[in-house]
Amino acid sequence: MNIRMPPDVQSVTIGDHPVVFIDDFLEDPQALVEAACGSRFEACDVHGQQKGYPGIRADAPRAYTVALTELFEPLVKQNFGVPEELPVKVALSAFSITTTPPHHLGPLQCTPHFDASTPYGMAAVLYLCGPQHGGTGFYRHRASGWQRITEANREAYLDLYHEEVNRRPPRPRYFDASDAQYEFLGMLPARFNRLAVYPGSLLHSACINPACSLDADPRRGRLTMTSFYDF
Repeated sequence: MNIRMPPDVQSVTIGDHPVVFIDDFLEDPQALVEAACGSRFEACDVHGQQKGYPGIRADAPRAYTVALTELFEPLVKQNFGVPEELPVKVALSAFSITTTPPHHLGPLQCTPHFDASTPYGMAAVLYLCGPQHGGTGFYRHRASGWQRITEANREAYLDLYHEEVNRRPPRPRYFDASDAQYEFLGMLPARFNRLAVYPGSLLHSACINPACSLDADPRRGRLTMTSFYDF
């Protein structure tokens, strides 16, 4: 799993925070698609709890995780202000395919979410699908004004969030626009072989096109490689 060198690192500001992306990330991304086709995927929502990732996942090839991590550590420390002395830790590295129909989503899957509230929790998403599969949207919570959920505001945000959801449950859909609870700030579009990197504490959601993005076939569905890191 060779990364195309040198990587063309680009950055956009969405709301108040940067999102970094690298196009044409791998020399042979199709090899990763073929690896996905031979992988054993399992449902994330095995207990019918209707929360968490709305689809199936399979372990990433170790070669991909090693190559990404070697690049990821200096990339994040340079672009997101992570202290140089902190070691990198891989929390998850997995193929992901969205498969859950909108009418089967739980309330927690129908609103923006955050992956972690730790200071340096980071997400890296490699799109192995085209722009017809949407992208990743970023949001601001209207009542609090927060775009980023940290250890300092996490409990206050969750109190507000649960009160709002209990008062007015969200309709079953993949969230991709503004509503009374969240302001849509912008989207990083999917592009085949594009790596997106952002703090996991940002409120975000996958922008999904249910008409074409819920196919479990890695060659046709919304295939991504999802990696979570912390420092």
